[in-house]
Amino acid sequence: MEYLDFELPLKDLNEQLENCKKLGNDGKIDVKDTIKEIKIKIQLKKKEIYSSINAWQRVQLSRHPSRPYTLDYLNNMTGGRFLELHGDRNISDDKAMIGGLGKLDNQTFMFIGQQKGNNIKSRQYRNFGMANPEGYRKALRLMKLAEKFSLPIVALIDTPGAYPGIEAEEKGQAEAIARNLYEMFKIKTQIIVVVIGEGASGGALGIGVGDKIMMLENTWYSVISPESCSSILWRSWDHKEKAAEALKLTPEDMKKNKLIDKIIKEPLGGAHQNPQKIYTTLKKVILNTFFTLKKQSISKLLENRMSRFTEMGVYNE
Repeated sequence: MEYLDFELPLKDLNEQLENCKKLGNDGKIDVKDTIKEIKIKIQLKKKEIYSSINAWQRVQLSRHPSRPYTLDYLNNMTGGRFLELHGDRNISDDKAMIGGLGKLDNQTFMFIGQQKGNNIKSRQYRNFGMANPEGYRKALRLMKLAEKFSLPIVALIDTPGAYPGIEAEEKGQAEAIARNLYEMFKIKTQIIVVVIGEGASGGALGIGVGDKIMMLENTWYSVISPESCSSILWRSWDHKEKAAEALKLTPEDMKKNKLIDKIIKEPLGGAHQNPQKIYTTLKKVILNTFFTLKKQSISKLLENRMSRFTEMGVYNE
């Protein structure tokens, strides 16, 4: 188990718990009462820590190395009934952007999302979840395929941003994201968007237009990361905590500003503390949301989708 800096008090208590269990096993000593007491302390400490985390700490939780990624959700929610589809039919298959068909209970969905990787090798293979233009073009191809067969779309967002390299710009990164935004407003099927980790910049928005937009409790969604914001405004990353507060990037801020529809509760301490529970929760939320959207006609769905985005922001006439 890896611990973030503000979680270190839990590390000490968990070590005490492990040592106590080991003492009981090795010395055949009855330590049941002590174990029970430590577990109560751990639970109380968790509530104390996670009930008052700030915006920057929430950003840290969204990046926790043990946190489930897109493929973890897809393989577990579908019970292994996920078929990945590859390629943009133009350049190549972007490994940072994944998509394919999967079943939740008896309903088939087209799933799309960014995949980061859970070790050094897989993170390099997945380009740390930063998609190139071909990734967004692959995503659009799969959305069009879903539209053709009247399949609902689920987009799972978890990216530090679109890949900012020269190659990506040469291949039309901005055009690919802009094209997705344009086309997603017209896709004639239900689109459900869930931020499961980081939701940064146009890299997230490139698959983020939908009929219902939701965020897991310990995630963030913003035009820029706190570090990049800090480096632009203060020429240093030292003010990232201040930037995180100013950006209003937490699920609570997004809900308050009417930019998302729902905050999905995570297990205490984050999704990585009880992955199976969050898989079950998200599956239920996606199905319930789809059945609600299914009651609307496609024309009404498209009208509502367009109006919700055009009404965002503050302006004067």
